Amino acid sequence: MIDFEIPAAIQRQVQLITMLGEQVMRPVARYYDEHEGETPWEYINLIWPTIRDQGGRSFSVDTKAGGGEGRPRIGYLMLAHTVEALSWGDAGLYLCTPGSSLGGAAVDATGTPEQKERFLKRFAEGEPKWAAMAMTEPHAGSDTAAIRTTARLSEDGREWILNGEKIFVTGGKMAAQDSPGFVAVWATVDPSAGRAGMKLFIVESGTPGMKVTKLEHKHGIRASDTAAIVFQDCRIPRENLLGSEEVVTGEAAGAKGFKGAMRTFDATRPLVAASALGITRAALEFTAQYLKERGVKVRYGVAPHLLTAVERDLLQMEAQHRAAWLLVLKAVTRMDAGLDNATEASMCKVKAGAVATYVSQKAVELLGPEGYSCKLLVEKWMRDARINDIYEGTGQINRLVVARRILGYSSRELR
Repeated sequence: MIDFEIPAAIQRQVQLITMLGEQVMRPVARYYDEHEGETPWEYINLIWPTIRDQGGRSFSVDTKAGGGEGRPRIGYLMLAHTVEALSWGDAGLYLCTPGSSLGGAAVDATGTPEQKERFLKRFAEGEPKWAAMAMTEPHAGSDTAAIRTTARLSEDGREWILNGEKIFVTGGKMAAQDSPGFVAVWATVDPSAGRAGMKLFIVESGTPGMKVTKLEHKHGIRASDTAAIVFQDCRIPRENLLGSEEVVTGEAAGAKGFKGAMRTFDATRPLVAASALGITRAALEFTAQYLKERGVKVRYGVAPHLLTAVERDLLQMEAQHRAAWLLVLKAVTRMDAGLDNATEASMCKVKAGAVATYVSQKAVELLGPEGYSCKLLVEKWMRDARINDIYEGTGQINRLVVARRILGYSSRELR
């Protein structure tokens, strides 16, 4: 029998974050949406001591977290609930939360014990810090094989020299410029090897040759910065490479090659999906309550043909939300159990991105002019939701991942 009970530790954490969302995040959400580029220091300084005291692993999992006697680990499960609740408060502010974040997830997934200690220890001390991941380039988005940023060894073999440009780096300015954090950078050590030549490198804040050149003006999630970063003869220690230096092709690649590095996304995609569903829940709950106060209440258990059109819409929105959330729970539960979850990670990412867009747009539609106006946060949630079908792998790319794994095709056979 499946146990859907939420562990007490998670319930307590969600309650605290809900209070944070209601009292801190929601009241300033509109301000930072309208003042893109301003850093929400009041939120950052409020939440940082808690993150720092917990080891600074804001969105890197505590793999030792357990669900109680006789129950499995709940590290990723707790993380998914945390991200969902923070995004319910405000997705843009959630993305400003200091800690090891996506860059830390890369270190967790592919780093050595020494690298984890060296790069992640900083998030448990001192001032707020961030870690970002830089993958997308002007000429390479979903097609990772087209990445042009290069990494070559120096003549004395002691350093890697990076050259190239990255765009759409979430939190890039905060990680590379505003704090003593770092950026996890995808670069090729052998362009002729295609994906097999792709490696992950850690470039620490303040490293000569790394420069933030642009901040994007965005449709949504405006509280967070999205940066372009240029690497020009950027020298980093040889030991800042995550994983093996060896370029391994074919079936022998395994955990040492590109596939191993891509496992980072098996951990992060369910969390992006959880964030999308935080926005979804915010829009759904607000819409249902707003309509209820005006005499529209859903009659559960009534035959569909007896319901009003609005009731049917609300039921469909709720059903889609719950279906997507169950996919997230399956993905993170498999991660906690140490099982392969690549298929489930892409499945929940596809579903959550689509559901967030559908529910938030439908919420605006059901609320009419009020929903479309800036008087309510609903139109903002609609804009914030849209990114979830784009970053961390587009919906199209994740559908390909799912299809390939189910049908047994390679990326060359099904594209």
